[in-house]
Amino acid sequence: MSRFFYSLLLYLISPLAMVRLFLRSRKAPEYWQRKSERFGFFNLPPSGKPVIWVHSVSMGETIASAPLVKQLQKRYPDHRILITTMTPTGSAQVRKIHGDSVEHIYASYDLPGAVKRFLDKVKPVVAIVIDTELWPNTIAACHKRRIPVLIVNARLSERSARGYGRFSFLTRPMLKQIDRVAAQNDETARRFLAIGLPEKQLCNTGSIKFDLDVSPEVIAAGKALREKWQEGMGDDIHILVAASTHEGEDQQVLDAFKTILADVPKMRLLLVPRHPERFNRVYQLIQDNQLSVVRHSLGTQPQETTRVILGDTMGEMMKLFAASDIAYVGGSLVPTGGHNMLEPAALNLPVLSGPHVFNFAEISDSLVKAGGLKIVSSSEELAQETIRLIQNNNEYEEMSRHAGEFVSANRGALDRVLTLVGQLVNTE
Repeated sequence: MSRFFYSLLLYLISPLAMVRLFLRSRKAPEYWQRKSERFGFFNLPPSGKPVIWVHSVSMGETIASAPLVKQLQKRYPDHRILITTMTPTGSAQVRKIHGDSVEHIYASYDLPGAVKRFLDKVKPVVAIVIDTELWPNTIAACHKRRIPVLIVNARLSERSARGYGRFSFLTRPMLKQIDRVAAQNDETARRFLAIGLPEKQLCNTGSIKFDLDVSPEVIAAGKALREKWQEGMGDDIHILVAASTHEGEDQQVLDAFKTILADVPKMRLLLVPRHPERFNRVYQLIQDNQLSVVRHSLGTQPQETTRVILGDTMGEMMKLFAASDIAYVGGSLVPTGGHNMLEPAALNLPVLSGPHVFNFAEISDSLVKAGGLKIVSSSEELAQETIRLIQNNNEYEEMSRHAGEFVSANRGALDRVLTLVGQLVNTE
């Protein structure tokens, strides 16, 4: 009965969801152009092959799941892979990473009718959900149709656990219908048990984000970019990349950079906003700060006086990290929760981050203890730590080594997840 009232509420607020899609489409038109997919209306070309369904909410989850998807394609060549996302940035990443080798649509809203239409057309043999997207109607419908559900890379913050706990009448029945939860860490595992997940359905696999696919081609492309950017400035140029910055954070990074320039004049900032709809605003903000800037998307050669490169492309973050010396990972000087600091660490970059890293709390704590990450609380500290690393080569080399070793030591979750997938697919 509780799910009935949950569904009724969703139907009542669905007009607001349409308004939200329309408003967001003013910055990202694809939100409105493909709205029908969110209600289970889409065309999926027939093939006769069984479908493995992978749901990755947005860009970050899509990138993190890429090695898993590629392994699924190798291990199950007679299956089709369908990837669903919720955002245009996630959709763009699917096509950029996988091209036409997978099927892709937006995930349906958790409305009973939409979920039914989706499952009627897709008929997946397994549902693999990246991170923690727990939708009661979708999970119940899969359970009713005997479609195994696997939550991969599951993370659950203390705040989220309290939220689920307040609606235990809805979440506890849902958790019993999930076949496996592959937790990122001990804390997440403990919290899932506390909110009602049966222990037999829990596996602590670690995070597949450690199993990064860093190809030699990406590293070579990053080095080529760096060579282009340092023309006219000599080999002693330094590049600080500020990755996945958010509203209110870009100015803090620019303030830090101007302080750095006073001590390190041969310095360039590679500023990469998280959301593409902000590219133009951030470009104007850089100019307002009296800093010479070029847009990476235009391929313009930086001049000797160029100080900032705006990373206004999608899906090139690893290449941009490979072109840099030090990485600041954004969403952390503002209370957004941080972003994946393992990507620069895997490339042996010293990593800096603000204090707001609650989305990556255990990873950030462990990387700090390993010596590969430094937490800074302000733009002033960001400037100080960057200057310190540039001026002290021994500290720079040590922090770089610790970052890379931390990622290497924690690989292996991908194989454990693939074992779980095999168990579930084989029970179909």
